[in-house]
Formats: sequence, structure tokens, C-alpha cells
Amino acid sequence: MALPTFRKQVSLSPSLSALDGKDLVVPGDVITSDTGFMRGHGTYMDEEKLTASVAGEVERVNKLVCVRPLRTRFNGEVGDVVVGRITEVQQKRWKVETNSRLDSVLLLSSVNLPGGELRRRSAEDELTMRDYLQEGDLISAEVQSVFSDGALSLHTRSLKYGKLGQGVLVQLSPSLIKRQKTHFHNLPCGASIILGNNGFVWLYPAPGQQDEEAGGYYTSLEPVSLSDREVISRLRNCLLALGAHKVLLYDTSVLYCYESSLPHQIKDILKPEVMEEIVMVTRQKLVEQEG
Repeated sequence: MALPTFRKQVSLSPSLSALDGKDLVVPGDVITSDTGFMRGHGTYMDEEKLTASVAGEVERVNKLVCVRPLRTRFNGEVGDVVVGRITEVQQKRWKVETNSRLDSVLLLSSVNLPGGELRRRSAEDELTMRDYLQEGDLISAEVQSVFSDGALSLHTRSLKYGKLGQGVLVQLSPSLIKRQKTHFHNLPCGASIILGNNGFVWLYPAPGQQDEEAGGYYTSLEPVSLSDREVISRLRNCLLALGAHKVLLYDTSVLYCYESSLPHQIKDILKPEVMEEIVMVTRQKLVEQEG
């Protein structure tokens, strides 16, 4: 039985009240009747009026007006960090599911060879592709380029990218991931997190000493301690709670939510009344931090 609790009123700071100035539109809403604007994504002309075709936020860049949808598949840009799953092994390439409209491509020439060797890929490398990555493997990668049809070309030419080992994958909306300089975080609570721009979030135990000879393919199969598993489970439920209440995800918001959930048991975090309380405390902390 959940008893009612006293809740602090969150006062909107200037930074949050500024959001009211952003235009939120639904399909059919007239954005502007001024003919001086150019039509961008998510808009169409109807009787010489610029009208929204999707629900989302109006963005203006000089004379170009577009609507960024609130819920959409991942539209990748060069430099985005993604977490994906190998779906197919093809000739000199792997197909990767990255929550976008089309499967992404990871070329054999775009990965580190074990041992960090720098040489041309031979037919022998092509035959041993499944030794590196096979169907069902999870990887972290970076978007190298975008093809003309919108498909993404990935690369893992850095030791921070590569095959992922033991951990938990949480799938959320790409629009909830905040763009930052780094998307790899070692949290003080004893776990690490990869916030993929594509909405796939990877939680795993804080890594020990990484073997550089492995070239990003070594995955530790050591048993994970109970305390680490509990921390990861709590973080996973916190991410789902933040996602359900549409809170932007970055290292600070995740950490505040984790701290707010500590008085509750892990299994109780996803109960609607507990979830609401935790997210409200998290928002309060974020407002205080920004203020």
C-alpha cells in the first residue's frame, strides 16, 4: 500500500520557462502564412501557408523552417556514437541494426584488426570475419559517413569502440538522448554507461584494465558480482522511469535518478506512483543545479 507523500512544488526556472517559446505543433497546424520562408522537413504548403506534417518542435535556421518530430527513428549524423546489433555477415561487411530506417553497414576495412595491426585486409581476413563479429553480437561504433539513401556507414577504429561484453541493453527513444562531447561515462555508483545517440543505452560493470592487444574484441566472461548486478538493475529501471516521463538522458540526470531511487527496492522503481516520485525529485535536483 502506498501512502501519499508531501511533494515539493517545482518552481520553473527561466531556463525551463524559455521552452514555452518553442513552438510545438501537431499535423495540420499552420506554422506561418509568410511566403518568405523555405519549406524544410516535416512541413508542406497548403493554400500558400506553411503547414506541419508531423507532431514536433518547430526549428528555424535563417529562412528555412522544419519540424523535428518528437518520436522518430534514428537519423544519424557523422560523429554520432551508436550501439547496435550485428544482423548479418556479408562480403567484406557486417549489417548492423541501429534503430534507424535502414540497416547500417560496418565495413571490414573500418574495424581494428586484433593486435592493432595496420595493413590491407586480405582474403584470409574475409574468411575469419565471424571470429571478430557474428550475428547477435552487440557493438559500439561511430558514424563515419551517411550514404545517399540515408543508410549509415560505421567504424570502430578506436579502442573505446568494438564488441560489447556482459551488460544490459536498454532501448529508448533517440530524441531523449542529449548530445554531448562524450557518451561514455564511468558513474560513481560503480557501473559504466554508453548513451548511444540512436536510443540504445548499454549498462555494464566498471571495466578493469583493458587488454590493448585485443583491438576491441576481447570480452571478459568473468562472473559479475551480486553488488554490480544490483547497481546495473537499478540503473536500468531508472532509465526506463526517465524514458516514461520524457526526461532528457545524460550522465547527470541518470545519476540524480539513481540517487533518488536508493530509498526504494529495485523491483518497486517501476511502480507508477514510485516512478512518478523518483522522477519528480530528479527534476527538482536538475532545476536546482541549473539555477
